[in-house]
Amino acid sequence: NVLRAMILETEESAGDQMWVMESNIDDCTGEMLGFAMEMILAAGAADVWATPIFMKKNRPAYMVSVLCREDKLEELETLVLTQTTTIGVRRYPVSRTIMDRRNETVSTRFGDAQVKVCGYKGKQYFYPEYESVKTICREHGVDFRTAYDEIRRKAEEAR
Repeated sequence: NVLRAMILETEESAGDQMWVMESNIDDCTGEMLGFAMEMILAAGAADVWATPIFMKKNRPAYMVSVLCREDKLEELETLVLTQTTTIGVRRYPVSRTIMDRRNETVSTRFGDAQVKVCGYKGKQYFYPEYESVKTICREHGVDFRTAYDEIRRKAEEAR
């Protein structure tokens, strides 16, 4: 009689294994929550967001979610627990697919602007950076869509 066992492990591509931390919060001011979210992003979270929810007794609340790498879990969990009124954090691993990306500078009729160039399965996508769009709008008195479209068009033409 023979018993054979195999342990199979999958290799994760760089960047696709992340963690999500979540907390339901029903007693935190908007200012406190906003400040905590800024701190969490500044400390290295890939993203942070708040989703409106209802808790027991139909109390309005927010579910705060943090997306991060495993090496940031403890530091970001500490921020969630100390900078909000939550008393607990759930966490779980998630996988993701991300596009190849790089930042480029393009010249527009309004001046230089930053654009994120992303690629997936041989196709390229161009996403003007928010801060560049905002600066053009303020400095040149144009609407958001005009600035955004100008940056994207110049990036596409550069290909």
